[in-house]
Amino acid sequence: MANTFFKFKQFTVHQDLCAMKVCTDACVQGAYTGRYFKDNQLTAPAILDIGAGTGLLSLMLAQQTASAITAVELDAKAALQAKQNFNASLWAGRLQLIQTDIRTWSVNPPFDFIITNPPFYESALRSGHAQKDQAMHATNLGYADLLKAIDRLLSASGEVSVLLPYPSFTGFEALAIKQGFYLKQVLYVRQSVNHGYFRTVGIFSRQPAETHITELIIRDAANNYTAEFIELLKPYYLIF
Repeated sequence: MANTFFKFKQFTVHQDLCAMKVCTDACVQGAYTGRYFKDNQLTAPAILDIGAGTGLLSLMLAQQTASAITAVELDAKAALQAKQNFNASLWAGRLQLIQTDIRTWSVNPPFDFIITNPPFYESALRSGHAQKDQAMHATNLGYADLLKAIDRLLSASGEVSVLLPYPSFTGFEALAIKQGFYLKQVLYVRQSVNHGYFRTVGIFSRQPAETHITELIIRDAANNYTAEFIELLKPYYLIF
């Protein structure tokens, strides 16, 4: 049975109401995006988190930025849990949760930055668990619909961070280019030195640019966390 909460250095994520629990790859996306903000001295007064789940990504970015963060979640139970996690955090005053369908939701002015860990699988077998299928599979939000929502809700100079399975990323990037987005920075993630790539984190912008490519290996040959993984997650994980 999965833990009902996951404790980080500066916040706790309760997850008993959510189909999708805290996972390493989502933590990598949050930490990588937070470091992107820091390395580029990026200022984004308004951030949008699409598909908030437990609220993990919003909390990680709240720790690293001074931004106002709006999180949108379709599932009622997950939305309630994310709201509770926000209210219990140090940054409750600048975290907002909205339960709605991102495909029909509009806001003005648009956001300066968007982060999303969308449903992964557009054509894989369903589990039979409705809440989990909605979270893991594109049963309600396909990649094309997601990109249309991003295009509508992102400012002209804004950027977006997306986490996807490695095999799906090329197809998503092709759709993104058609929508007017270009891959600015990408992180290819391997579970260990003995595994191939399994996740990809991409940061897209509306301006064409040469793509900066990096790789992260989570565990070494002895099954210990690599120095690079420790350095990336050190601001968050209690064990580091």
